[in-house]
Amino acid sequence: MHQRRKAREVALQVLYELDVLDIGAKEAISIFWKYFGAPEECKKFSTLLIEGTCDKIEEIDSLISSCSDNWSLSRMSRVDRNILRMAVYELSYCSDIPPKVTLNEAIDLGKLYGSENSGSFINGILDAVYLKLYKEETNQNISGLTGSSRS
Repeated sequence: MHQRRKAREVALQVLYELDVLDIGAKEAISIFWKYFGAPEECKKFSTLLIEGTCDKIEEIDSLISSCSDNWSLSRMSRVDRNILRMAVYELSYCSDIPPKVTLNEAIDLGKLYGSENSGSFINGILDAVYLKLYKEETNQNISGLTGSSRS
């Protein structure tokens, strides 16, 4: 699992770069790997996180915005914003990763790379995102069960 932690750190760095520069994800990934090395497993997972987050950025930003009272995305620090984006991508699209792992990893990244308040800020927003995603999933499952039992 150490490789996944490293991959998340790489993904955060590249997502931050994308937030600052006007370049595409593939170019940013290529530039990063030109100067830094990592095991293949790390490269694969970080690329999945970066490209997946970039591909779903509008949906992810909308979900974060709907769960962050009094905080627009533009007011958030770039570090916090990109940790949230990456974590929301994991929660939404990486069903093989337990949500608790995603939340803990995001909070730890916030504590390591963000401000002194980043860990609790990220925790609060991701808790709301998780509840929203879980509630929607549960409602869909219940609707599906209800609909099928009436047939």
